[in-house]
Amino acid sequence: MLRYPLIHPPLLGALARAGHGSVVLLADGNYPYATAVSPTAETVWLNLRPGQIPVDDVLETLLGVVPIEAARVMATESGEEPDIYARFRELLPEIPLEPLGRADFYGTARGPELAVAVASGEQRLYANILLTLGVVT
Repeated sequence: MLRYPLIHPPLLGALARAGHGSVVLLADGNYPYATAVSPTAETVWLNLRPGQIPVDDVLETLLGVVPIEAARVMATESGEEPDIYARFRELLPEIPLEPLGRADFYGTARGPELAVAVASGEQRLYANILLTLGVVT
């Protein structure tokens, strides 16, 4: 029995296999997992139904498990910031959010550094974040 918030065995295993510099994708229910995730990444399905589990709940849980050194988000075409960015900043106060255009975001998620993709039931638009893992000190 584990004594911290993350108890999901496949997600724990996937994170344990990732290392410094590995990338973790937390994505919303609209994300194209079949075409915009590296084929070598492990996909963890948390999308039980629309609205559950929200991306920020997943992020908050991961912060107690792995160190994060960088965060990239999917920028909107209009340049307006989605409301979810404020929550990301609240959870990651020391880490600036680097916006990437849709094609660059998908390209990064298809890249060899992506170790884990977490599919959520999040319904808020642009609730996608790429987290670069840091080192345990």
